[in-house]
Amino acid sequence: MKLYYNIGEVAEMMGVTETLLRFWEKEFKNIHPRKSARNVRQYTKEDIEEIRKVYYLVKEKGLTLEGARLALKNGSEGTTQTVEVIDRLQAIRDELASIRNELNGIV
Repeated sequence: MKLYYNIGEVAEMMGVTETLLRFWEKEFKNIHPRKSARNVRQYTKEDIEEIRKVYYLVKEKGLTLEGARLALKNGSEGTTQTVEVIDRLQAIRDELASIRNELNGIV
């Protein structure tokens, strides 16, 4: 298990561009990756969790940046739980798709 992820790894994980991550970093104070001596962004699991919250609010719920900031400020607990549920459901969906593919190979 890694302690830090670079911006390219996080962008790939989230399905967004590195540019968008840098933009969100400026817009949301709760996203603050540490920077190495070579000025390379190093994201922790906590940073990635904050990015997931922003992604959910902006990309999936369709909130504006200001709306997402307010949602995070006023109810981050509910947002965290929602993001966790979505992650679990995605994992279940992926597992079911894998089982379906295996079953199709048997028939």
